[in-house]
Amino acid sequence: MYARKRPEDVASVDIYAAKDLLGSGYRYLDVRTSEEFTKSHVENALNVPYMFITQEGRVKNPEFLTQVASVSKEEDHLVVGCNSGGRSLRACVDLLNAGYEHVTNMEGGYSAWADKGLAGDKPAEELKTYCKFRP
Repeated sequence: MYARKRPEDVASVDIYAAKDLLGSGYRYLDVRTSEEFTKSHVENALNVPYMFITQEGRVKNPEFLTQVASVSKEEDHLVVGCNSGGRSLRACVDLLNAGYEHVTNMEGGYSAWADKGLAGDKPAEELKTYCKFRP
């Protein structure tokens, strides 16, 4: 039997290393809400929200793993990102525990990506969405 993965078991990289991974065949999995994703996202990203905002507060997407499997098909090389890195870290733990082997958390999330000018010409503040998902 294998040990359950925890946040400290997740490989995390900065945005530049994430960009390199994306250039070498990894796929970007954006786990922000669809509203955040629609505002701006990494080119060719897949979007599967890890959490939803409801009247009761934030709720984990109960279909997250099923939805990732349906959109990523056989892809096991994923860079996972959210707004600042919290949701993506938790999503990576779930993916590792579901049997994915090559998942990497992008530290700083899409906010760091936009802050460093990797998201395009617009000012970073126009591209980012501030969320309430921080732990």
